[in-house]
Amino acid sequence: PEMAATTTQYCTSVSNDVSDNMKELWQWTCENFEDAHKMSSPLQGATMKFLAENQRAKRVLEIGCYTGYSAMAWYESTASTKAEIITLELDPKMIAASRRTFDKYGMNDRVTLIEGPAGDSIETLTGEFDIIFVDANKDGYESYVKSILDKKLLSPTGFIICDNVFARGMTISTDANPTLPDKARPYWTECGKALQKFNIFCKNDSRIDVILLPVYDGVTLVKWKVQSS
Repeated sequence: PEMAATTTQYCTSVSNDVSDNMKELWQWTCENFEDAHKMSSPLQGATMKFLAENQRAKRVLEIGCYTGYSAMAWYESTASTKAEIITLELDPKMIAASRRTFDKYGMNDRVTLIEGPAGDSIETLTGEFDIIFVDANKDGYESYVKSILDKKLLSPTGFIICDNVFARGMTISTDANPTLPDKARPYWTECGKALQKFNIFCKNDSRIDVILLPVYDGVTLVKWKVQSS
């Protein structure tokens, strides 16, 4: 853990910085939520902005909003394309926190928060998204991504980013993280089981290409497979 923290600190110091608004929101979340570890790190925020700017995304979907930190990253990085950002959230506490963020930082012109179970919300969506960010209940990843693919919500050149696919190491092995607190271990163990199934699903779906990157807490990238002519 100490080496990982040192590495992250160094990478953050030599990477693009996030905005003052993102720094303020990140600090506010850390001060007000005991589970703030669920929020993306500043380095992840910078990564999101880098990818969205390069993609020149015009529509972004995120499943799991938390306090709106990732939505802010998408919002700021798509100013030139005026992208529509749709974010899904179930938890009333996080819905309230996200709406505070969108009001405080003037994001309501392009950000739409849909309340309720993500699976139900996905079924109401139409059109295509250039970036889809999945960072919600881990036992839902497989069904969410399957629905996205079945409904063809991902644009032909778009990609899906799935966060926390390592589940604090529990996806790889229940012995992978001896420093994981005992009170958190049952939760992450169950997440690991669900994400093992998700990984197999992605690997075996002939419609897509998939890469699981050993960065952050495991990040899976998914895109449509290029069909040979």
